[in-house]
Amino acid sequence: MPRRAGPSRIELHSQACGGLSTADVRSLSGVSRRGQKLEAADAVRLVRARDTVMTGLAGGQTPGLLEALGTRTDLEQVSLYGALFMRPYALLEHPAIRVQSGFFGPAERVVRAQGATIEYMPVDFHGTERLLLRSKPRVIFAATTPPDREGWLNFGIHAGATDRVLRAALTDPERLVVCEANPHMPWIEGMESFGRNRVHVSQIDAWVEHPVELLSLPAIPATPEETAIARHVEGLIEDGATLQFGIGGVPDEVATLLANGTRRGFGIHTEMFSDGAMRLHLADKVANRKGLYDGVSVATFAFGSAELYRWLDHHPLVRMLPVSATNEPAQLRQLTRFVSINGALIVDSRGQVAADYVAGRQYSGIGGHESFVMGASEAPGGRSIVCLKSTATVNGQRISTIVPRLPEAATVTTPRHHVQWIVTEHGAVDLSPLGDRSRARALIEIAHPDFRLDLQRTLEEESRHG
Repeated sequence: MPRRAGPSRIELHSQACGGLSTADVRSLSGVSRRGQKLEAADAVRLVRARDTVMTGLAGGQTPGLLEALGTRTDLEQVSLYGALFMRPYALLEHPAIRVQSGFFGPAERVVRAQGATIEYMPVDFHGTERLLLRSKPRVIFAATTPPDREGWLNFGIHAGATDRVLRAALTDPERLVVCEANPHMPWIEGMESFGRNRVHVSQIDAWVEHPVELLSLPAIPATPEETAIARHVEGLIEDGATLQFGIGGVPDEVATLLANGTRRGFGIHTEMFSDGAMRLHLADKVANRKGLYDGVSVATFAFGSAELYRWLDHHPLVRMLPVSATNEPAQLRQLTRFVSINGALIVDSRGQVAADYVAGRQYSGIGGHESFVMGASEAPGGRSIVCLKSTATVNGQRISTIVPRLPEAATVTTPRHHVQWIVTEHGAVDLSPLGDRSRARALIEIAHPDFRLDLQRTLEEESRHG
């Protein structure tokens, strides 16, 4: 792989990089060489006092670089783009760092509740890629494997919105790419047309090594409600269906039921590759005759157990692709009998779904929710399935998750005109062919029995008033 011509981009930016002098940079970067291995503390000194930085989602984050950046005391105004921060990084509360997260998790919720200025970016996952391609953050932090014998760094369990943004930065002399190599990161192949989920060390500006175990999801047994929901969902899936699994207990339980059942010949096209998808492979239930990316299972990131990460390493039947290659509805419409399985927090009688912001609180994010609901419902023979328990406990009080109207302190994640199947532990209903009043009656039938009478009374009252 030939190196790019010209002086080091680290040198070009040295005067503005948090006080680094040209002599400092020369000592760090070897004058004009690229792909230099640095210590994390030196690498983050390449971030200017006023700058824009991006990192990936979850396992695509760079803990060594983020921790080191949080110790900088000379920063003035840095915008950091990321999502689902997996550790309580000091930078989340750094007064000079404005964190913009595309998907909230526990870390974001906790620091925001404590008064941090972290903001949620209301954009879906593949929209995040478009946003970052336009906004062009100057410094890209990317998690990778260590370089192989030929100098290739693999992005492992996360391509996401980072892949295409990083490749655009490689050709821009105003921008820098710094990779964090983790020997625990599995090597996951991509596709030639998308860059094979890798970058050569000679193309990037610097890299650091930071050995750390990848964060994994704990194995939590399914609740009786989740098992009941999963059994309803299983009944909607046919042999040869192409499957997308969201995060959570229900999608994982559905995959387990399918792995142990009689149906087979499935395809995997998903945003997140999970333990459930692995179990389908191990049960020899995956054929990947999908109409798009045939022969391999595809995802844009993986999140699960340590066993999953070991299984994914150099697996010949899995490909990691940029989010625009997995989540764009135009792509999803090409899939055969595509079934998407995702969760919700509240559904109202019109069929509006709130899955990320409820009770005045940013709980998670839009992610791929609407994209997969729309894509599956429009694919030939496809079905989109949104799952939720029929009740939730809020401030010690049990409430119905099927409500007459979304409360003011909630926002629509997926609009009613995209929604197809809604499933609770009490049943499943396809809203797509139903009118507004028929929808409400159908949803009451799968609400918790303790709340059906009140919901029916509200429906009758609304009917009297037009």
